[in-house]
Amino acid sequence: MTIKDIAREAGYAVGTVSRVLNNNPNVSPAARAKILEVVKRHNFQPNANAKHLKLQASSGIALVVKGTQNMLFAALIEKMQALIENRGYVSMIYYIDEEDSEVTQATLICQERKPHGIVFLGSNLDYFDASLLELGVPCVLVTNSAAALDIQNLSSVSVDDTAAAARMIDYLVGHGHQKIGVIGGRPEVSRPSLSRLTGCQQAFLRHGLPFDPAQQYGYARFSMESGYQAMNWLLAHYPGMTAVFAMSDLMAMGAMRALQDHGLRVPQDISLAGYDGISLASYCVPRLTTIRQNVERLATRGVEILLHGIEEGTSAVHEIVPFELLEGESVQAPAPAPGNN
Repeated sequence: MTIKDIAREAGYAVGTVSRVLNNNPNVSPAARAKILEVVKRHNFQPNANAKHLKLQASSGIALVVKGTQNMLFAALIEKMQALIENRGYVSMIYYIDEEDSEVTQATLICQERKPHGIVFLGSNLDYFDASLLELGVPCVLVTNSAAALDIQNLSSVSVDDTAAAARMIDYLVGHGHQKIGVIGGRPEVSRPSLSRLTGCQQAFLRHGLPFDPAQQYGYARFSMESGYQAMNWLLAHYPGMTAVFAMSDLMAMGAMRALQDHGLRVPQDISLAGYDGISLASYCVPRLTTIRQNVERLATRGVEILLHGIEEGTSAVHEIVPFELLEGESVQAPAPAPGNN
């Protein structure tokens, strides 16, 4: 008699049985009573079995994370780990390069560790197709919508990146800016970058402003160093700009340093806006204007949806979490051109 046999006879998931055997309170009274009845009937030794389960990788939930420097992901991981472990599971974190395939990594994880479920943080949707069903476990994308993919075991919780980016361009235009540079990832490999770029383009079109990516779009990874390099590129290729929108706060912080190294002040000479709303952005000088993603909500719903899929076999769920534009000190109206005073 194994824990899987107990789960099968009781009619509950292995993870639910594990929590009962470990005296975890997050189990319904009915489930606890049924599982303990089966345990007693077979004279099962719960303590020894629970210890054995802890040693198995199959007690785990895998988190596949794109990139190592994304502070939004770091905040999400911290909250999700706590939620996962409070429910009696073990979290396993795997970092991959921003341009690697998360689905390939997930396939290897399932072959080697057999997790109960998988969370993806940062994803290129081009890698996802119906073959994901072959993993045999529920999966959730966090910060990226998978609704359009219609894959039965793939849920998602995200912000509407397109609307949020458009909102920031509207904000900059509303402050009088018409020459706006953009810093972001490569849209062909980063779906968040593609969605945010689409939002920028829609807003520029709506305001009747030109947008030439060859001049106005600086490529960057989601890091300060890459944001610094992209800002240097924009200064060389798009003279006369009065504002910059960076697709992450880390990119914006790197860009802020580059502007300072060029003797330019934020926001007096060039306004600067970011995206994510990480805590560090509120300690910049000047404090960064940014789009805030609700980390608490993203983490909580991501874990809840995944656990419902693991324990109850629920269908895929796709949720959009509201965003918020946080006004800092890094945006102001552009200075009047010489001779226009």
